[in-house]
Amino acid sequence: MTISFSAPPRDKAALEGQGTFTPKFDANGLITAVVTDARDGELLMVAHMNDEALSLTLETGIAHYFSRSRGKIWKKGETSGNLQTVTEIRTDCDQDALWLKVTVAGHDATCHTGRRSCFYRTVSLGADGPAVSITDDVRHFEPGAVYGDGKA
Repeated sequence: MTISFSAPPRDKAALEGQGTFTPKFDANGLITAVVTDARDGELLMVAHMNDEALSLTLETGIAHYFSRSRGKIWKKGETSGNLQTVTEIRTDCDQDALWLKVTVAGHDATCHTGRRSCFYRTVSLGADGPAVSITDDVRHFEPGAVYGDGKA
């Protein structure tokens, strides 16, 4: 069964109220998904979904995204075993962004680098300009062993 989504209503009260879920996809047919750990709220990743990925996520309870770099549906964790089981999906007031709360199977890691979160670096302004520094260097799995070439 494929879920079809209606266009968002023009009436702001209807859009912001309770009722039919009418996600507002952007000009590329995508909606932003912010993903956090359901247990402790850790920010794990930000991704995008098209209507097919969102439909698959709702139908299966496993997070699916649209990979802009690959141009196709991406079942998160299918290769690594770190599947994301969705415990809750929230939408913002405009229904143009999603918040997925998930539990992560396998190594309990989300990032293709082997880390728990894709947000493992901090940005700061130093004497030589903006720089990033690694704040979480704990790897839950070795990317080369999982992906072969180290890429997700």
